[in-house]
Amino acid sequence: MEETLKILVVDDDDVDRMTVRRALMKAGVRMKLSEVSDGNSAISALRNTTFDCAFLDYRLPDQDGLTLIQTLRSLNIKIPLVVLTSQGDEQVAVDLMKAGATDYLSKSRVSSETLAQVLRSAIRIYRAEMQAAIAHQQLRENHEQLVKKNQELEQQRQKIQIQNLKLLEASRLKSQFLATMSHELRTPMNAIIGFSQILLRPKFGNLTDQQADMVERILNNGKHLLMLLNEVLDFSKLEEGQLELKPELFNLTKVINVAVGEMRSLAEAKKLSLLVHIDLQNPWVVNDPMRIKQILINLLSNAIKFTESGSIWIEVEDIPGNGVAIAVKDTGIGIASKDFKHIFEAFRQVDQSITRKYPGTGLGLAIINSLVQMMNGKIFLESQLGVGSIFTIELPKQLALSNLSIPSSTLQLDSKSMISANQNPIQSQPKSNHLSVRNFQIKK
Repeated sequence: MEETLKILVVDDDDVDRMTVRRALMKAGVRMKLSEVSDGNSAISALRNTTFDCAFLDYRLPDQDGLTLIQTLRSLNIKIPLVVLTSQGDEQVAVDLMKAGATDYLSKSRVSSETLAQVLRSAIRIYRAEMQAAIAHQQLRENHEQLVKKNQELEQQRQKIQIQNLKLLEASRLKSQFLATMSHELRTPMNAIIGFSQILLRPKFGNLTDQQADMVERILNNGKHLLMLLNEVLDFSKLEEGQLELKPELFNLTKVINVAVGEMRSLAEAKKLSLLVHIDLQNPWVVNDPMRIKQILINLLSNAIKFTESGSIWIEVEDIPGNGVAIAVKDTGIGIASKDFKHIFEAFRQVDQSITRKYPGTGLGLAIINSLVQMMNGKIFLESQLGVGSIFTIELPKQLALSNLSIPSSTLQLDSKSMISANQNPIQSQPKSNHLSVRNFQIKK
């Protein structure tokens, strides 16, 4: 159904008002028409009533159409305004449109068709302009909200940046403090260990069994404390990026056996069997032997610490791509899968309470993870609560020499080397029976 339009005709000539009325009626426009004869009456009517369109005579008794349009627009009266003029001056039409008229029509051209067409066009244009204005207003408001939100986000970003700088500085100071304290404490700790060893030598006098036991405890606790201090110092160096690898050519089998030999007494004290299986075509590798040994010591120490009964295995085999895999398996308490993502975090232990059963700094695995990454290797964990754990380290047999300052003399073999002259000490063929961690069977 066609809507009923509320139309206002402003003209001091009764004949002209009647002409507009009849033309609209003849065109079949459904309307409710109001009429006034001067500008002030038009202003009053438009301020008090909402109209869909207004037809204005250009020549009114109290003002011209241009002034009336300017007044209506200044009062923020928004309505389609069609000016009916007897003037033929194009400049007048331009001025009317600039002032805010929607359209204009010469009275000589008024007919039912033209007037209805101008009416519908004016209303359509006005409504389109209103929709565009509303959309523009919404865009402007959205833009203002975005600007405000961006300002808030920028303020938050600056606060976070400042906080991050403070945290970084605090972390740096913490690492520096830990490194300094660890270094300072190692000197007296080495003295305690040294003098304890001297006291246990027979040539310095025979101690009673009770005295010997006390000195042994001092020595063992001193070594344990020194190990903890070394962990803190290494971690501090890793955080500061000051820990460097010192690669050289060495026999991996020998280093593994030395590490196992140092830990065997701890395993035997808990009645744990410590088994080693090494299957390498060529045991010679280019890496940092001290750090390889440190990785093994930490893994074995953890395995012994968290295993109450059963066995601990070390298995070493070649892997494709001229690499080596070292797996340390145990029948210990195991690790829940939910803790896997935290296990390599610094100072993190599954049991964080001060009454925990298993002591330690919580740095061992974090240091291992960092060292393995520095060696361009990978570390894998498989574990099951109450069954045991498997830590597997995969390392290249030769570190990237281009990234390491290795003296050429480091890689020279002497005449007593175990490697034949026609064998490359840092090359080995991949074996088909590649070590697979998932094939390990853990029994208790």
